[in-house]
This record gives sequence, structure tokens and C-alpha cells, in this order.
Amino acid sequence: MAHFAEIDSNNVVLRVVVVDNKDTADAAGVEKEHIGAAYLERLLGGTWKQTSYNGNMRGKYAGIGDVYDPVKDEFVTPVSE
Repeated sequence: MAHFAEIDSNNVVLRVVVVDNKDTADAAGVEKEHIGAAYLERLLGGTWKQTSYNGNMRGKYAGIGDVYDPVKDEFVTPVSE
């Protein structure tokens, strides 16, 4: 299973969903983020970035309200003011 976070135009995480591996894999069975993101865009609309439940990609597991930093290519917890 792969996890994907939907982000809005300000890169804020709106929701996180689980996608079956078959919906993220190419014809050879190799999982690729762009395939999973395109699948979700067709199904639900929006912009999607893969996140890792065990935190081994993009800094941390994305949660609702977190922010995707495109420069660092990671999800971060917003700083409260």
C-alpha cells in the first residue's frame, strides 16, 4: 500500500489516502509516484504527493494541516505564531 497526501494551492495537506500498489505500478510492476498521483487525480482531482508511513521519504508522514515544502521536497509541521 502507498500513501498519498492531497495538497492545496498553498501546499497545505488536505487529506491523506491509501492507494493499492497495483494503482501505483507500471507494466513491469515497479511502483512509481507519478502513476499513483495520476491515478488519484483522475479519481478524485487535486494535486497529490506521496508520503511514507514510516517517514523514510519527504521528511515525515504527512498529516492534515502539514505543509509540503517543494524546495526541500518534504512535509513539515507549520510553526504556530
